[in-house]
Amino acid sequence: MTDTLVFRPFGLTRLLRKEWFLAISILTSLVVLGFEDSLFQQLSNPVWLAFIFLGLFAAVLGSALSVVRHADHLAERLGEPYGTLILTLAITSIEVMAISAVMIHGANNPTLARDTLFAVIMIILNGMVGLSLLFGAWRRPEQSHNLQGANAYLGLIVPLATLSLIMPSFLYTSGGPHPSAPRQMVLGIISIGLYGIFLMLQAGRHHHFFADESEPPVKHDARPVRGSIWLHTILLFAYMGPVVFLVEELAKPIDYFIETLQAPVAFGGVVMAVLVATPEAISAVRAASANHLQRSINIFLGSVLSTIGITVPAMLAVSYIYAHPVTLGLQGSDLVMLILTLAVSIITFASGRTHLMQGAVHLVLFLAYVLLIFQR
Repeated sequence: MTDTLVFRPFGLTRLLRKEWFLAISILTSLVVLGFEDSLFQQLSNPVWLAFIFLGLFAAVLGSALSVVRHADHLAERLGEPYGTLILTLAITSIEVMAISAVMIHGANNPTLARDTLFAVIMIILNGMVGLSLLFGAWRRPEQSHNLQGANAYLGLIVPLATLSLIMPSFLYTSGGPHPSAPRQMVLGIISIGLYGIFLMLQAGRHHHFFADESEPPVKHDARPVRGSIWLHTILLFAYMGPVVFLVEELAKPIDYFIETLQAPVAFGGVVMAVLVATPEAISAVRAASANHLQRSINIFLGSVLSTIGITVPAMLAVSYIYAHPVTLGLQGSDLVMLILTLAVSIITFASGRTHLMQGAVHLVLFLAYVLLIFQR
């Protein structure tokens, strides 16, 4: 009787109406699979190149947004911090698959992983944080958050970002720009080990660090709606399926654009970063606008941390398996922008309260990053 009541709102007609984009994702995958050669033979035509790129990008982005939608439903059922963990891990998985597909498919681009990682950090810590703080402070003078949670995130983001993107620039003077196998192993172990310890603390003894202290604890139903949880879990993975295939096909117009049209080398990394950051950006801005700043912080700081803690070891593993060397160290203006962003982020979340001016500062840094991409 209970299962009937649980699944009654999810009748077949209503389910098909709500999940219409899954049909589009599957249909797009089938069309690309069946007509792959003819679709990619005319990339020299600018109009066709734009059509293929935008079509595949929209299909992947729509599927990623649907993944976030179902992750949000699971978050409501399971509560924090489990909801945010599901969201960040799902999007990070998409990011890893996207970067791996571009690395394996295209010509050797040793800076792709670095450019994507740097772009994700800039988009999230500047663009996403700036928009969230601006929208959140638009109708209220200040917003508060759990200082211990922000410190826990930044306490790992800063050293991992330094070891992954700053330190390599000062180490590879004699052996070349690519890290040696022992250095790759050490960096991968450090990243996975610290992130694993963080996850255990976040989901265990220190889970209250990531809850809003100003709100009373949410009382969840003692009997969770298991049917609903399983349905959202299945649909979440169903949407991730087409992403695995389509993102590899998306790599082809991206590679052609970079290699043939002399686009900035960082363009591929920016596209991948936008692809994975947009769904989380929407969730973070919505949470901040609804005065749930703590959930917003859990999303964007958790996303940066999972990106560094998971993506870097995964890319090093792909580099070793497929013999695609990677360059991790940032140079010049990128190095300055990363250090400045980390310093400003520490200041922004140091007091436990945020206001509109802080959001404006982060957005200015994001605009500076965008301008610097086209000044190389």
